[in-house]
Amino acid sequence: MRADFKSLGGLVVVLVAAVTTAARAADDPLPSWNDVASRKAVLGFVARVTEEKSSDFVPVPDRVAVFDNDGTLWCEQPMYVQAVFIRDRIRAMAPDHPEWKRLQPFKALLEGDRAALADVGQEGLVDVVTATHAGMTSDEFAGLVRDWIARAEHPRFKRLYTRCVYQPMLELLAYLRANGFKTFIVSGGGVEFMRVWAEPVYGLPPSQVVGSTVRTRYELRGETPVLMRLPEVDFIDDHAGKPVGIGKFIGQRPIAAFGNSDGDYEMLRYVTSGSGPRFGLVVHHTDADREYAYDRDSTVGRLARALDEAPARGWTVVDMKRDWRVVFPPEK
Repeated sequence: MRADFKSLGGLVVVLVAAVTTAARAADDPLPSWNDVASRKAVLGFVARVTEEKSSDFVPVPDRVAVFDNDGTLWCEQPMYVQAVFIRDRIRAMAPDHPEWKRLQPFKALLEGDRAALADVGQEGLVDVVTATHAGMTSDEFAGLVRDWIARAEHPRFKRLYTRCVYQPMLELLAYLRANGFKTFIVSGGGVEFMRVWAEPVYGLPPSQVVGSTVRTRYELRGETPVLMRLPEVDFIDDHAGKPVGIGKFIGQRPIAAFGNSDGDYEMLRYVTSGSGPRFGLVVHHTDADREYAYDRDSTVGRLARALDEAPARGWTVVDMKRDWRVVFPPEK
């Protein structure tokens, strides 16, 4: 029997709390990581910035870390999770829009044509997002996301998307928080899509989620104030938009950044080019058996430039197959 989102959220909060407790243990703060260079780099950086006698000591208010979401904290293959949500919304709305059978990218989404979707430009993405995410209040949209994420399963792993998160990264989030870091998601995904489930899944409150947005407008429904979602994109938090989003919504330059694709390249450069101790980490998907193996040729989560420049820029690269003992949390 599939759990509803409320009960799932409670379960994951308990698991996150358990991970937090484990992360405080000095003997094994990252139990799902093998004893390799990436793990040592993380532990070494945290030790340097939290030890008061260290020349690299960073006061607690300045300990800010940012994480990409898709491919960094949870599985993004074979299709971004929000893209699956959009596809399902389009299929549900299609009877009222017969013209979608002829118009791209609606046609490709209805038919599951991934090759055609790969050629969809930013304008096409804006069309589907505004068609499926607007014309309702923010609360109504959150309700749609909450209902969908409670039952949506990954097509390969046959587990909820909210259980396709990376156990080593859950431990890393908890370990950083246990050492005085404030952690944020900075993702190209829709901010109101992520804020629905980010807290029960990652322990991150809505205020610590930065993402792409549509325009909203204050209105009255009778005597009730609401925020209406308009069919206009307001901000895209991807590539060069990520440093802008950090400046707009966080208000200070983080000292650590974690990503997995070239969509995170500008964020990694922005964070690690600041003064004082800095840390950048790239998750390289190399495990076709437990998850997926992809980088340069992938249409989802392409990784080339960030991987090539990582050594020169001092970024740590995680080899998923080699560095992680487990990928996903246990189903129980």
